[in-house]
Amino acid sequence: MKILQKLNQQLQSTPDVDFAVQVDVAQQLCYLFDRAGDVYKRYPISTASNGVCATENSGGTPPGLHVISDCIGTNEPLGMQFKGREPVGNIAPIIESTPKKTPVGDFILSRIMWLKGLEQGINLGDGVDSHQRYIYFHGTNEEYLIGSPASHGCIRMRNEDIIELYDLVGCNTPVLIG
Repeated sequence: MKILQKLNQQLQSTPDVDFAVQVDVAQQLCYLFDRAGDVYKRYPISTASNGVCATENSGGTPPGLHVISDCIGTNEPLGMQFKGREPVGNIAPIIESTPKKTPVGDFILSRIMWLKGLEQGINLGDGVDSHQRYIYFHGTNEEYLIGSPASHGCIRMRNEDIIELYDLVGCNTPVLIG
């Protein structure tokens, strides 16, 4: 309950934002809450295979309160591949079921919502800074892994889901990871 109170406090202090996001690492789910505190949408996700950890180079998904600082990829087609947060003009194949061979590449696709930590020493500052670690919500070519920890720290989503979430939220939307 404390988690939702923390998220709600941040939402109430941001009057230009309509939603808040909670990433439930244990359940591998992302919840989108409206201003009334009700679940508006729920999405399966994939967080880090290395678990929850904010330390630089840990490969972990950082805990705590964040905001979406940058929204990248508006109007790009589903499956557009990004490198360095720029679309490269390549639509990547999306793998929906377990492949017989390990796929080549772990791609950032469709949309990027870049996170900025708000808690000094937890996800903000030297050695733990989510923004400097390039922690995003993004689409993935490895959709068959959604629902289990498999990322290198980011929050992966199905491509249709990240586009939908991207269209609902925006910069300054609070995000609580735990």
